[in-house]
Parts: sequence; C-alpha cells; structure tokens
Amino acid sequence: MTIPNTLTLIRILMIPILVVVFYLPFHWTGMAAALIFSAAAITDWFDGYLARKLNQFTEFGAFLDPVADKLMVAVALIVLLERYPFAWFTLPAMVIIGREIVISALREWMAEIGKRTSVAVSYVGKLKTTLQMIAIIILLAQTSLNMVWIEVMGLAALYMAAGLTLWSMLIYLRAAWPDFKDSM
Repeated sequence: MTIPNTLTLIRILMIPILVVVFYLPFHWTGMAAALIFSAAAITDWFDGYLARKLNQFTEFGAFLDPVADKLMVAVALIVLLERYPFAWFTLPAMVIIGREIVISALREWMAEIGKRTSVAVSYVGKLKTTLQMIAIIILLAQTSLNMVWIEVMGLAALYMAAGLTLWSMLIYLRAAWPDFKDSM
C-alpha cells in the first residue's frame, strides 16, 4: 500500500463522515462539512503530487483516485440538494454528476480499445475540478453562515463549473469521436 493510495482511501472514508457531520443538529455543521470536504480536496491534490514525486504510480491508484473524486463531489452535491431543492441548483448538479458518469464510461471504453490516452485529463478538466471544489466548499460553509453574498458566490462558481463541465465533456467526446464513428 503506497502513501498516495492510502490518502485516496482516507478520502473515500471521509465521505460518510461528511454526510453524518452535515446532518448533525448543530449550527456549525455546514462549516465542519466544508472543512472535511476541503481536507478531501487537499488530499486529492496531495496524493497525485506524492505519486509523481515518489514514483508511486499503481494501477489500483489510477483506478481509485478518480472514483474517490467523483464519489466525494456527487455525495456533496446530493447533500446540498436538500438545502437547495430548486431547479436552478439541480440543473448544474445534474450536469456535473452526469458528465462524470459519461466521461468515466468513455474512459473505460477507450481503455478497452487501447486508446485511453485519447481521453487524458485536460487543462479545462483540471480547472473545472478546481472550480467545482471551491463552489462546493463555499456552499457547504454557507449552510452555517447564511450570508446571501457568499451563497451567490458559491452558486456563481457552481454555474461556472457546470459550464466548464460541459466544455470539457465536449473536448473528450470530440477526441473520441473518430473511434465512435469507426465502431458504429
């Protein structure tokens, strides 16, 4: 078990802790959930950094790291849906979660045909991930703070992340299009 893989597993274990903390009957739980999510986001960056720095890439880590990221984001968005049970929140949440499912399936299919590098992570994808992490942290914290301007910042960041989500999905689909065409 490598250090990066251990950090990834810790990130997965943080998911139920985030949910339990969020639903505790205290005013500070949103802020605590935001701190837990922040710690998970930091371990996401840190495990990748350590894997490169220590040359500890593993196939297990390559599989588990994106799964941990997608689970953490999806669970946080679903928990936030209770706070924001409106179409204007549901839409970007659906875009973000739906894109993750589509791109995961696309990467799996491309790996099966030996072309996984055709759908490697792009700069837009990294920017999208950063923006959605920031949006989720702000919105989780907002459930404790109840400040309209912070809520607006979080929602704006979520909408920008959803826009980048669609853009990055189009980039991936365009890269895979020749292989789609050939296999139809």
